Amino acid sequence: MNHYSISRFHLFLLLFLVTDLAFAQKKQVPLKAYFKKDFLTGVAIRRNYTDGSNVKAQKLIVEQFNSISPENDLKWGALHPRPGIYRFDYADQYVDFGVKNHMATIGHTLIWHSQSPEWIFKDDQGLQIGREALLKRMQDHIETVVGRYKGKIKGWDVVNEAFNDNGTFRETKWKTIIGEDYIEKAFEFAQQADPGCELYYNDYNLYNPAKRASVLKLIKRLQARNIKIKGVGEQGHYSLVFPNITSIEKILTDFEPLGVDVNFTELDIDVLPRAGREITAEVSASEGYESKYDPFKKGLPDSVTLQLAKRYQSIFSLFVKYRKMVGRVTFWGLTDGASWLNNFPVRGRSNYPLLFDRNYQMKEAVYQAITGK
Repeated sequence: MNHYSISRFHLFLLLFLVTDLAFAQKKQVPLKAYFKKDFLTGVAIRRNYTDGSNVKAQKLIVEQFNSISPENDLKWGALHPRPGIYRFDYADQYVDFGVKNHMATIGHTLIWHSQSPEWIFKDDQGLQIGREALLKRMQDHIETVVGRYKGKIKGWDVVNEAFNDNGTFRETKWKTIIGEDYIEKAFEFAQQADPGCELYYNDYNLYNPAKRASVLKLIKRLQARNIKIKGVGEQGHYSLVFPNITSIEKILTDFEPLGVDVNFTELDIDVLPRAGREITAEVSASEGYESKYDPFKKGLPDSVTLQLAKRYQSIFSLFVKYRKMVGRVTFWGLTDGASWLNNFPVRGRSNYPLLFDRNYQMKEAVYQAITGK
């Protein structure tokens, strides 16, 4: 090898090392710092992230995020499983973790059709209770839970998933027993329990025009009655191609005139194929396992990682464009291994929907895409 060749080789090596070092330095800029002037950057966390048993996860959360949401520990079933019985241990642990680390701590969720124990809707004889009795149970629960964390929880998802995709009310027991105004009553009770807390309505598929129209009407009804609502949550369970970016943008432009925030509350990107079912976050949906729908058992190919990066890039570009009304962007899970999409709507698959891989390492291509660095 002549002197010129060696020089070229060393120049190439130097450039490679400098480029790699430059990325490593930029990579150290946490998401919460990078988007500090734009919106809160959040993550949904599991019980073992706040009890100290998963130190690696805990460190990563504190380093990267300034907002947290609980996956399950503040839902009615986990918190209030039987009449008069509250289990606050894990919820307290979650809230204390957020307060200790100066995070915007989110409450999820007060009223939902899923994970609501059957006892809520029945009397001592097992018969369905009436409107006034159920309103009393709702009020007692909200006053107890919201009141306990008054001044510690920044905002509550008061009601979750009240509408079908076609815009009709979901026929839950909350709705059939109380009536359509159960949503307004839940917001009234939450406002009374903590007047300083932000209150949100949360749902999925708000890119669907019919569902979005119903939520818009709901917000207008609340505002007309002087019931406090700070924002709307679009869960953001998307795929590599659906919905298109124009449909997501329509959510933002339609809610903008109402003066409410649009929070993207449960963001992830499903990279796996589905068996002919339109993408949904309906928890009752399920599909049988077939190997052809689980193609990445051995890892995500570089080509698909690039697709994932481009998809996140387009979505985060939209968030930044509408930064004045996007209050929070929360990833639904910390790492790929902890994502609910490994088991939904097909159990036992290997999905890769998040920013951090199964080894708690940041996906460099995705980080570069969403930050432009």
